[in-house]
Amino acid sequence: MRLSLTFVVLLSLLLFKFTTHAQSSIFDVTKCGAKANQNTDFSKALLSAWKEACAFTSSSKVVIPPGTYLLNPILLEGPCKAPVEIQVQGTIKAPIDLGIFKDPSWVTFSNIDHLTLSGGGVFDGQGTNVWGKNCNKNSFCSSLPINLRFNFITNAMVQDITSKDSKQFQVNVLGCNNFTFQRFKVIAPENSLNTDGIHIGRSTGINITDSSIATGDDCISLGDGSRNVHVTNVTCGPGHGISIGSLGKYENEEPVEGVFVKNCTLTNTQNGVRIKTWPASKQGSVTDLHFEDIFMQNVGNPILIDQEYCPWNQCDLQLPSRVKISKVSFKNIWGTTSTQVAVKLVCSKSLQCDSVELSDIDLKYNGSEGPAISQCSNVFPLLLGKQNPKACGSPVTSVNA
Repeated sequence: MRLSLTFVVLLSLLLFKFTTHAQSSIFDVTKCGAKANQNTDFSKALLSAWKEACAFTSSSKVVIPPGTYLLNPILLEGPCKAPVEIQVQGTIKAPIDLGIFKDPSWVTFSNIDHLTLSGGGVFDGQGTNVWGKNCNKNSFCSSLPINLRFNFITNAMVQDITSKDSKQFQVNVLGCNNFTFQRFKVIAPENSLNTDGIHIGRSTGINITDSSIATGDDCISLGDGSRNVHVTNVTCGPGHGISIGSLGKYENEEPVEGVFVKNCTLTNTQNGVRIKTWPASKQGSVTDLHFEDIFMQNVGNPILIDQEYCPWNQCDLQLPSRVKISKVSFKNIWGTTSTQVAVKLVCSKSLQCDSVELSDIDLKYNGSEGPAISQCSNVFPLLLGKQNPKACGSPVTSVNA
């Protein structure tokens, strides 16, 4: 009898310990003081829940329940002792007042291994009232806050999350490794200035899949040091397309290598898939880029290599780009173009593009100027399969992109 009683006591203690452990691994921000009333900043509550979760010795979760919350700028920083998931079930709104922001950041994640951001929630940057206020023809909107920054994150997943109406870029990925965006959504109007959907720089192993991006600038943009990037099953539009660059503006830029864009749809975008480098540039390189199985619907400049990228005439077009482009393929790209020039490959006068392939291109233009045309300069692409328009069949004119 005594043995049976001892066994029951031990079993009860084990169950209590297990239950307590399971419960304590979930940190609800409302238990830390967060209020879903749209007016009360809950950054202290979120930071408190984050610190507890980050210090937990096994996998943990921070939960933001349904409702609408106001969040001032915040830094959620590691390293953490174990994987952490932030489950956003509600809508989080940024302050409208720019005076609250000390730097161009709203929500920043930094130095974390095994981070998951999930839950179906929304990060609303409330940028409608500030787009354009810090911008003019000679400068970018660089002082406006970015919705989500991921700095030096490894082994991460952003899943079922929406970024809406950021004041600047929607997402900035810097120094990250093995990072996936899945079922990620960006919502912003066409007139939202400098609101790139996802900007990637100096990061390796980035995957963007099954996602939808509508914004006022590049849907996806890759800066220097982007390596092994896969973009699959993404819809883009409105926006400026999927872009590599611009590159070559600064010293010591790292190479862009291994970019694969496949099974994507672009609709009503200013550009399609493009590579852009500055003339009179610093040295750099772009290699092993592949764009395949892409549908264009009323897209301007559907296929574009522009090594004379010079917005607002901020450069010397007489001096060639010193960014070397090689091993680039455009395969099975079809649909309609809103500009007569459907294919434009303008490479550097001093470093012609090498190993460029055009395969099975079928782009139609229904405008008054005539059929679609293709222009090439300082490049001799390998041509395979259908070529509509005829590859490199027209003289080069200036690029307005």
